[in-house]
Amino acid sequence: MSEYSIQVENIGKRYRIGVESNDSPTLRDALTNLGRLPKKLLRGELRLPKEYIWALRDISFNVKKGQVLGIIGGNGAGKSTLLKLLSRVTEPTEGFAKVTGRVGALLEVGTGFHPELSGRENIYLNGAVLGMKRKEIITKFDEIVDFSGVGKFIDTPVKRYSSGMYLRLAFSVAAHLEPDILVVDEVLAVGDAEFQRKCLGKMNEVAQQGRTVLFVSHDMSAILRLTEEAIVLEKGKVTFRDITSKAVDHYMASGYSQSGERIWRPDEVPATAAPFKPLALRILNEQGIVNNNMRSSEPINVEFEYELSEALQGLRLGIYLLTSRGEFVFTSFDTDSQQNYEKFGMRNEGKYMSRCQIPADLLNEGQFILGVNASSYRVKRYFHDDHTLSFSVDGSGAPGKQWAESRLGPIRPDLNWQIKEF
Repeated sequence: MSEYSIQVENIGKRYRIGVESNDSPTLRDALTNLGRLPKKLLRGELRLPKEYIWALRDISFNVKKGQVLGIIGGNGAGKSTLLKLLSRVTEPTEGFAKVTGRVGALLEVGTGFHPELSGRENIYLNGAVLGMKRKEIITKFDEIVDFSGVGKFIDTPVKRYSSGMYLRLAFSVAAHLEPDILVVDEVLAVGDAEFQRKCLGKMNEVAQQGRTVLFVSHDMSAILRLTEEAIVLEKGKVTFRDITSKAVDHYMASGYSQSGERIWRPDEVPATAAPFKPLALRILNEQGIVNNNMRSSEPINVEFEYELSEALQGLRLGIYLLTSRGEFVFTSFDTDSQQNYEKFGMRNEGKYMSRCQIPADLLNEGQFILGVNASSYRVKRYFHDDHTLSFSVDGSGAPGKQWAESRLGPIRPDLNWQIKEF
């Protein structure tokens, strides 16, 4: 018997892009739209070009039985596509994946649920799909409902559930019906903090029972806590595999500007960002020089340069500071002060610079990542990138350096201590 629960060989998935949607729901509409097509196309002399994109290509790896494997990568790297292939939601274009054992998958909110059926009926449906007998499902039923916290609505059609309720029941079903392999995508982000903790605890329990777990998340702290090993996906290919701490360090250090400045090219800004257009993000030392190596004993200046093609009301520009492991240190917006909030409630067309200063003696030594956000609160997010550039902090000259010890945590504040003798 093989020691592996998952064996992937040169698997790839290709999608066709640029396919026109069906804008002719009736025969009359279809005949009307015929008149808009080129005559050569109608006569068969001209064909629309077919464009394809490879979401995954030449992916090969094995997962041992009972192993907890993390899958990390940026948006569009192919993480969710890979899980769909392993869960048999979709078929590969090339290659194959051999999966030994039944799979409990939580990919997208509502995957595997029939909206017209009640929560109770969907539990039995999912159990049947996994090959479980009715008696087995009955023994687990109360535990599933209790964990999900939706007992009051268990006989309500799930189409009336909120996304949070959907998620709670879907995860509870996937984790409690004793799958040999548990596959969990980023959808945990939908749940509240308390339920996320319950989910992580349950996945840890499943792993300790010797079952295989595949876990996709952008939360590096969760990946580090839960998984033993991780693979890094980039542009549909596996670029790195190692113990989780090394894989996370590789992922967090790659793909970011290392110069202390990020300048956006026009083709890097999505059309949906309009009328907002990011131009540059930079960090400067106390002398006003762009640098990616800062001293913790000196202030760090952050400049965000941008352009508006038309006036915007309620716009706020923000920065996110993260550790090299993806843990958020703080978030700050340029209209946090009452004065700026009132003065810049409306920003006219033109170029702008939002600037702030991270105080001296605040950050601990190590690697940090800056992200940016441009949004109107609860109205629209124009632009968001929480991994824009990285920089390092040198702890020389920081308070307490008379001891050679390294201190825990992302901050190292210079607190105002007082000592009294009685």
